Amino acid sequence: MSNEFPGWHGTTIVGVKKDGEVVIAGDGQVSLGQTVIKGTARKVRRISPGGYDVVAGFAGSTADAFTLLERLESKLEATPGQLQRASVELAKDWRTDKYLQKLEAMLIVTDGDQIYVITGAGDVLEPEHNCTAIGSGGNYALAAARGMMDSDRTAEQIARDAMAIAADICVYTNGNLTVESISK
Repeated sequence: MSNEFPGWHGTTIVGVKKDGEVVIAGDGQVSLGQTVIKGTARKVRRISPGGYDVVAGFAGSTADAFTLLERLESKLEATPGQLQRASVELAKDWRTDKYLQKLEAMLIVTDGDQIYVITGAGDVLEPEHNCTAIGSGGNYALAAARGMMDSDRTAEQIARDAMAIAADICVYTNGNLTVESISK
């Protein structure tokens, strides 16, 4: 038997941009090893620094993600209405700051126009095909969303259906969703 702490697992977050609307959806499951600790976590949030609406979803350590969301909010206050610039500044800090380097999380952020994945490796990625996903079930949700992009479904329908598929496949993902939409 290993003496290692089993570690937190879970989370699937998907972002879909279609017909002028961006939807970010996330599941509510938090697992410790093979045990579900909580099934109703809220991993998708709306922040409004200076009246500028941004929706963010996070995967990884909750405390780390909240630290990053606070940093993103302060970057947006310093650069109002400039999500790309704020995201790049956050990624630079995350990669170079000795404290932030230890944070284990990823973010999907959108202002209803742009959508980015921000990582601790210093990446600010604008997804192809207008959809992206992160977390343990992220690849399942991404594949499902991409397969539905040419359908007549709305961004929200695609996000919800992609999350349902991921929840059916990934044991660290449940069907208890938080869904936020934003448009420009």
